[in-house]
Amino acid sequence: MSAVLELTGVTREYGRPPTTALDDVSLRVDHGEMVAVVGPSGSGKSTLLNVLGTLDRPTSGTVAVDGVDVDTQSDAQLSALRAHRIGFVFQQFHLSDGVSATDNVANGLLYTGTPIRERRRRATEALVRVGLGHRLGHRPNQLSGGERQRVAIARAVVNRPALLLADEPTGNLDQRAGAGIVALLHELHADGTSIVVITHDVELAQLLPRRVTIRDGRVAGDSASSPAVTESVVAESASGRPAVGADS
Repeated sequence: MSAVLELTGVTREYGRPPTTALDDVSLRVDHGEMVAVVGPSGSGKSTLLNVLGTLDRPTSGTVAVDGVDVDTQSDAQLSALRAHRIGFVFQQFHLSDGVSATDNVANGLLYTGTPIRERRRRATEALVRVGLGHRLGHRPNQLSGGERQRVAIARAVVNRPALLLADEPTGNLDQRAGAGIVALLHELHADGTSIVVITHDVELAQLLPRRVTIRDGRVAGDSASSPAVTESVVAESASGRPAVGADS
C-alpha cells in the first residue's frame, strides 16, 4: 500500500541557540489508515501537525505528502498541495460567522479554481455527508458546538482530499457532541478517508485503530509496530508518571 504521509529523520529546530521541537522523527501513514498522534502539552504535537500539513518545513529530514516531496516544492506549490490534497479540522472551528453553513463549506474550495455554483453544489453534498443536510442555510451562531464542528469537517473533506488532519477535534465539545464527532470520523475513515488526529486526549486516542505517541519531540511508541510499549507510554501520558513496563 502507498503512503499518504512519510517522514524520514525529521528534525525541526527554532531560535538561536536552537531549541529542538522534533528530533529525528520517522513516521509512515498509508492510504486508508486512521491514526492518533497523542502526547502531552509540549511534546512536539503542534510542530508535527505543522510539518505534516506543510505549514512548516523541517530543519532536516524529508517529508512526503501523497507521494510529493515537500522539499522540492515552492511555497505556491505547497499552497496548491494543501488546497487539493489536505483537509484541516481545528479545535476552534474557524467558521465565518456571517455566512451560511453551505457557504462556509464552499469557501474550502476557494483556492481550487472551482466555479461558485459547483462549490455550493459540492458543499451541499459534503454537509449531507456529515449529517447536516437540514442545516444548509444556518449560520454558525444558529448551530450547536457539535454541528459547527461537523461544518468544519465538511469543509475539510469537500474536495475529497488524500489526507484529513484533525487537531483536537473534540477539544471544545461536551462528551456527547465529542462522541458524535468521533463516530463521524470513523464513518469517513470507513468511506476511504485517510485520517490523522492530533490530540492530548488519551481516551480519544484509544478509540482509534493506531496510536503514535510523541514525547520530547520523538516517537515514543507506535501501536502498529509495538502495541505493548505504546499502551504503556499512553498510560504514562495519562497518569503523568512512568507506567509499569515503560521504557526508561
